[in-house]
Amino acid sequence: MPWLLLDETVLASLDVADTARRRTRGLLGRDGIDGALLLTPARAVHTVGMRFPVDVAYCDRDLVVVRTCRMAPNRLGRPCLKAHSVLEAEAGAFAQWGVAPGVRLEVRA
Repeated sequence: MPWLLLDETVLASLDVADTARRRTRGLLGRDGIDGALLLTPARAVHTVGMRFPVDVAYCDRDLVVVRTCRMAPNRLGRPCLKAHSVLEAEAGAFAQWGVAPGVRLEVRA
């Protein structure tokens, strides 16, 4: 299982949605998430049909966070043209983990 890291510190377990089918499914139908979900490639997300609010980080090709936001259920997110992937976690997780614009994340198997 992949892990999400920041400065050599493991933040969370990571699900990677790197196919069209997995990206389409995303977090739909779940009541929550332990860890995070990385959608790649992706420049925008929505929370239509989701049951819980999420923290969203738009990341460039090097996994540098370009922009973050919190999205309530049933919202459409603004596209981020500089993004190559999008990281989602339960609302509040990014504040605990220190995920903010300018931070470089890492994925390890």
